[in-house]
Amino acid sequence: MTGPGPLVCPVLVGRDDLLALGDRRLRAGLDGTGHLLFLAGEAGIGKTRLLGSIERRASALGFRTVRGGTYPGDIEVAAAVFLDLARSMRRVPDLAPLGQRLEQRLDQGARQAGGDPHRRRRVLTLDLAELLAELATGGPALLALEDLHQADDLTLEVLEALARTLPSIPLVVVATYRSDELYPRVPMREWRARLLTQRFAEEARLGRLGQDDTTQMVRLLLDRPLPPPRDLVRLIHDRTDGIPLHVEEMVGLLGASGELEATLDAAGSLPPAVPDTLDAAILGRFAHRSEEARAVARIGAVIGRSFELDLLAAVMDDGAGELARPLDELASHFLLAPSPVSGRYGFRHALICDAIYGGIPDPERRALHDRVASTAASRGDFSDAFLSSHYERAGRRREAFETALRAARAATAISARREAHDLYRRVLRNLSSDLPPEERARLLEEHGAAAAAADDNETAADAFEQARTLWLETGRTIEAARVLAPLVAVRHLLGDDLTARSERLGEGLAALDEHSRDPGVLATRARLLAALASAYMLDRRLDRSIEYGEAAHAAAAEAGDDAADRNATVTLGVCLVFAGRMDEGWALLEEGVARSRSDGLEVEAARAYRMLGSCASVLVEYERAERTLREGIDYAERVELWNDRHYMAAHLAHVLWATGRWDDAEQLAEQALADGRGGITTRITAQHVLGYVHLGRGAWDRAESALRDALATGERMRELQRVSPAMWGLAEVALLRGDPRAATLWVERGRAASETVDDAAYLFPFVVTGTRAFLAAADPAAAEAWLDACERMLRSRSIPGTLPAIDHARGLLLVAAGSLGRARAALEAATAAWQARGRVWEQCWGRLDLARCLARMNRPADGARLAGEVVDAAAGMGSDPLRVEATALLRTTRRRSPGDVPWHPLTAREYEIARLVAAGRTNAEIAAELSLSPRTVGAHVEHILAKLDVSRRAEIAAWATAVASRVGSDAGAA
Repeated sequence: MTGPGPLVCPVLVGRDDLLALGDRRLRAGLDGTGHLLFLAGEAGIGKTRLLGSIERRASALGFRTVRGGTYPGDIEVAAAVFLDLARSMRRVPDLAPLGQRLEQRLDQGARQAGGDPHRRRRVLTLDLAELLAELATGGPALLALEDLHQADDLTLEVLEALARTLPSIPLVVVATYRSDELYPRVPMREWRARLLTQRFAEEARLGRLGQDDTTQMVRLLLDRPLPPPRDLVRLIHDRTDGIPLHVEEMVGLLGASGELEATLDAAGSLPPAVPDTLDAAILGRFAHRSEEARAVARIGAVIGRSFELDLLAAVMDDGAGELARPLDELASHFLLAPSPVSGRYGFRHALICDAIYGGIPDPERRALHDRVASTAASRGDFSDAFLSSHYERAGRRREAFETALRAARAATAISARREAHDLYRRVLRNLSSDLPPEERARLLEEHGAAAAAADDNETAADAFEQARTLWLETGRTIEAARVLAPLVAVRHLLGDDLTARSERLGEGLAALDEHSRDPGVLATRARLLAALASAYMLDRRLDRSIEYGEAAHAAAAEAGDDAADRNATVTLGVCLVFAGRMDEGWALLEEGVARSRSDGLEVEAARAYRMLGSCASVLVEYERAERTLREGIDYAERVELWNDRHYMAAHLAHVLWATGRWDDAEQLAEQALADGRGGITTRITAQHVLGYVHLGRGAWDRAESALRDALATGERMRELQRVSPAMWGLAEVALLRGDPRAATLWVERGRAASETVDDAAYLFPFVVTGTRAFLAAADPAAAEAWLDACERMLRSRSIPGTLPAIDHARGLLLVAAGSLGRARAALEAATAAWQARGRVWEQCWGRLDLARCLARMNRPADGARLAGEVVDAAAGMGSDPLRVEATALLRTTRRRSPGDVPWHPLTAREYEIARLVAAGRTNAEIAAELSLSPRTVGAHVEHILAKLDVSRRAEIAAWATAVASRVGSDAGAA
């Protein structure tokens, strides 16, 4: 074997279906219909290769093609992919004017200040999307984008705005991303899910190659007429996991020699020289390149995955022409690939760049970063974020600090909060020891705000604590008190209870001169009072909260502090709705949203959405809740306030559970749980929802685990809203498991927690559960006493969404006492109210309670109808407890009435399925014929068995045949 051979498979193996998909999208683009297509897969799977094939096909069809990419660190740079794209376009004569306008608009957006930052961001997003759409003004165009998993939020917002216009213009956008790097806090994670759900994009996933495709690839790489030895392919496949890039690198290192199979030893393993890792394989090939080529590749790796030839030449003190030979060598050995745009090169894959970068000794790496930073700074056309990264890696802390701070503040100005958070980390890592403590404290406050917005609450709390300490050490008591409001807010999300938070806020107020009219003192007092109002509101101590809220209003008005005023308004609105003053409260909350948005107060607007949506979620105002939460989630995403976004997502999951959309609720709660780990309140709420879904489906161990975890976490906060929902869920689990005594203990704990703060909102679910539990425990007197006590508490607030629980529980007691007429009236009223409110769990159980009552009143057909409705609802939600209960009730109440349709007691759809069963069709065949899912057909078959009181499909067939005969006879007689 000579030296390692540079190999790239001449054929794109195993991707014919994806190439065909790309062709279809290109043909649609020729007809004027654009599209956004994601190519997703893990590193090395072939996304870039597939993208290149689509680009070549597009060019052959007459498309104008342009490419942009993102690189490690670009999450710190607002709209980084479009900066890269603009620079590429400027090198193409007919695209240069558009590229220049794109770059100018990006620069203008970064420099703008003042006014409404949310509006500025929105206008910038739309302007950039319109500029990109101009790519298609002269005919069909293809925009190729690489590695969107590294994209910042502004880039994604622009692409979303562009995606909405693509169906009406001949622009096809194809973008790649690593599916294995969509971590919970990566911006693209939620963005991708939203676009796919709304059908503004589609996704094609590249999988690993199987044994057959690996065989074909190895055969092509070895350029042999005969198939390669099976043992060789098996070992290469096992070592590379079927990842195409790994296969190429491994075979390239072994060499394309006809004697390759002879290197297999007797044990059937690859020779010891074969590397175990991809990095080792890449570096093995890299070592065989010329010294000049290796030097070019090392500097290129320091610059980044893609680099400009001019910058490379300047760093190396060579002319661009002198680099032609080493660049050609690297390209011919498939380490580099020239960009479609002249003057730019990139590594064939990010893994190649990473391996070469990692092989550079630290002293040499630092010196190279120093040269890159100096050269780029002298040119003046590189971003501060780019420069700060190289300055830091070069050890030039002062320049790293200055450029990172400019970049962080620019990111904050356009609400790019995640970028700002990462850049402030760099700022603090490079602080000078002689920086004045006041300036250090101010930077820590800025970092704390950016970290809180990014849902990194531990970092935010630490930054605020350090800032407060510095302010106190320098005697700046007003500033030290001012930090307490945001500090207490993040400490709440980390689990601090009311006592700890109120003591700290009180400490801040005590440090202020209550008679001072200094604007700084007045504003700080207003914010501390508003924070106290919020703290007591969250603990549902409504009277104290209102007292502090009104004081905050007065202080904010005197100080002219709009932010404190909005926070006090929202807090008062929450107090009023929980106190039962619904119209006043909802009006204040809506006002808080509208005025905060119009005044450009992003933090306050997101909080207003959060409070309005979560209140409506708890108070059984589900239509209002869903509308507000969806709007609020969208707003919080756009201004990058991630804790608010994740908390609202958890409450939206609660709304979806309550209204019977359990699959969606479970998915959203799991995502909120994964994404919102920075906020304890998000975690608790998501666990409540998961517990409810599990108990509703009969997965009681999983339900109990989720709810007990939520309760344990919530008890540390000692807030009613964190513990009460878990207690109710645990009571329901105990009752469903047949342990009414345990259920009574849980409901008593729940009522005691609500009594402490005169609550009705969190008490109402316990009312029916507790009544059932005491009746099941054969203690009707205790059930009566329980309902009387709960009714007094609910009536004292008279929150409309809670009151159906009283009729429902009263109906249960009346059935138990034999007063069936009154029981029926109470249960009908309760069931109708639950249905009107959209509260599906209680609605279904209410129908079953009413069905039993009707059966005892000798109206079994009406009871069977209600039970059948619950069977259908249970099938849709996947609720085994409801299905079992309703099916059992059907078996005891089944009756026929003379006026029924011939296929009574089945519905028309069930009779249609019964006829197909009689025709000998399987569930899968029935599903295909009726355009249903097999699961739905299976549920219908179970309903039919229950309604006919039979146990076999043959009995369904016999019944359906008899009915069909009767229907035919009746028709003939007519």
